[in-house]
Amino acid sequence: MDRIASAWLIRRFIDPEARLKLVDGHDYTPEPGELRFDMFEGEYTHEGDSCTFEVLLSRFGLREAPLRLLAEIVHDVDLKDHRYARPETPGLERLLTGIALVHADDEARLRHGAAALESVYESFRRRAGTR
Repeated sequence: MDRIASAWLIRRFIDPEARLKLVDGHDYTPEPGELRFDMFEGEYTHEGDSCTFEVLLSRFGLREAPLRLLAEIVHDVDLKDHRYARPETPGLERLLTGIALVHADDEARLRHGAAALESVYESFRRRAGTR
């Protein structure tokens, strides 16, 4: 979930022109100019008790409340520590797990995952009144 959510965050809020590819995290040697996320020794990955999504929010100064709420969900699913226990967590986890199971192609997983995350983000955004 962290990888799909981080990919959505990068394309939506950090670099809309980013070209992403999902690779094996331990055996991959990056090409010149590539930045790695949510993988071993990546430039953007877990730090302390924060998942990659949280690290990206912090490093890029993204403080919007709906993104923080999504970060809590991603954190709990990825780290399984139930720190935030948001009521939406099990549903979004089930949805993204289903997307990963149904779509073998990485780009399809990212596309469908992005649609789900965009919908949850919009729900949080409207509830917070930040149109």
